[in-house]
Amino acid sequence: MDALDGDYVMADSEWDELVWVWRRTDVPKGCRVEILAGLITVTPYSAGTHHGIVEPMQRRLYDVIPEGWGVYQWLGMAVPSQLGLYMPDLAVVPQEALRGGDGPVPVGAAELVVEITSEATAQHDRTTKTVGYAHAGVPLYLLVDRLAPGGPTVTLYGEPRDGAYRVLRADRFGDLVTLPEPFALTLDIGGCAHPNSAAKPTSTGTDNTVDTRIESRASRSPTP
Repeated sequence: MDALDGDYVMADSEWDELVWVWRRTDVPKGCRVEILAGLITVTPYSAGTHHGIVEPMQRRLYDVIPEGWGVYQWLGMAVPSQLGLYMPDLAVVPQEALRGGDGPVPVGAAELVVEITSEATAQHDRTTKTVGYAHAGVPLYLLVDRLAPGGPTVTLYGEPRDGAYRVLRADRFGDLVTLPEPFALTLDIGGCAHPNSAAKPTSTGTDNTVDTRIESRASRSPTP
């Protein structure tokens, strides 16, 4: 990497530059920083809703996953082909994938990812991340969409192929959701947190998205 103006580093690829900026992005406590389609994105933390859905699900998953797998919240996971670095609300990942250093884990290592929509994340959870997880070949993506236009829904995506998923099932809150093998687990997601009790994200006093798209080298090359 080459230093530019003392602080900024110009790497060999746009992806390396994005990760360099991501690592150094300073945000308020309780926010998460992700790279979504080449943008460094900062979103506030919806504590009550997050814990009400994720914690019971995490406990249930530990009852059925094989030894050597872990269930993680907000684990940094990279999909360079989509210029993405996601921190899913929940991810089931073999522990071996975390032993490669302190960098983000490849998204493709996940066996299951879970995202819970909020006002700040809904659009990316439904589109950007669905494409990114499918491109990476994540076998199962569970989208808990509390803000779906037709009412709160839980959608299970699977069978990724050519960067797209097939919808395995779509349920309303309150319906039981069954995860297929290797989990073979039935979840009562609507019983974990009633959608009407969902709190809106706490404002940080700044815009939710910080646009730090890396410019092309041609646009920032020194003028002769």
